[in-house]
Amino acid sequence: MAPGAPWSSPSPVLAVLLFFSLVLCPAQAIVVYTDREVHGAVGSRVTLHCSFWSSEWVSDDISFTWRYQPEGGRDAISIFHYAKGQPYIDEVGTFKERIQWVGDPRWKDGSIVIHNLDYSDNGTFTCDVKNPPDIVGKTSKVTLYVFEKVPTRYGVVLGAVIGGVLGGVLLLLLLFYLVRYCWLRRQAALQRRLSAMEKGRFHKPGKDSSKRGRQTPVLYAMLDHSRSTKAASEKKSKGLGESRKDKK
Repeated sequence: MAPGAPWSSPSPVLAVLLFFSLVLCPAQAIVVYTDREVHGAVGSRVTLHCSFWSSEWVSDDISFTWRYQPEGGRDAISIFHYAKGQPYIDEVGTFKERIQWVGDPRWKDGSIVIHNLDYSDNGTFTCDVKNPPDIVGKTSKVTLYVFEKVPTRYGVVLGAVIGGVLGGVLLLLLLFYLVRYCWLRRQAALQRRLSAMEKGRFHKPGKDSSKRGRQTPVLYAMLDHSRSTKAASEKKSKGLGESRKDKK
């Protein structure tokens, strides 16, 4: 800007874009997920699962790093590394011949398997994921417990007990409603039979009374006809008697 030229304020559009870029749209950190703890038996194998969420597409430069901190130890050592599409197992440490890569970056999976477990494997395993340009984020930790025999988890037992109780309650409710349905159906059938029987009783007297009602006018007509015939015959006889008297 030339000396003495009037100072112009920044464009409002640029100010708004700067505000959105710095305040409303901060960089989103990568999020890593692992189990809280896993259990394994001596001589068996265990899978340490690791997955992640990233705001970016899976990069070709994605990397996974597993570290191990022994139980009661202070320092964590690197035991596995995945980069440039290749898994690298550290040649130092007790896991160098017992780690197997089973992850798939395309599915955001960085899991490994540890074979031939031993008591000395107890400790904390940390999974770290970098998906450039998304490289900022917290790691996730999983604790491994090795036993002579894997104990049954309290949550599993409690879930089985609750599931059994709920199943029993549902079965009892089903039986109750089934018995109630059958009983109501039987009661309805009996009610229909009783109503049919009552209707039959009421209909029979009705039929007889109707027949009698029909027969009564017929009887009255027959009586009237006989009376009129008798009266006519009496009149005839009286007329014949009077004519005979007149002739005499």
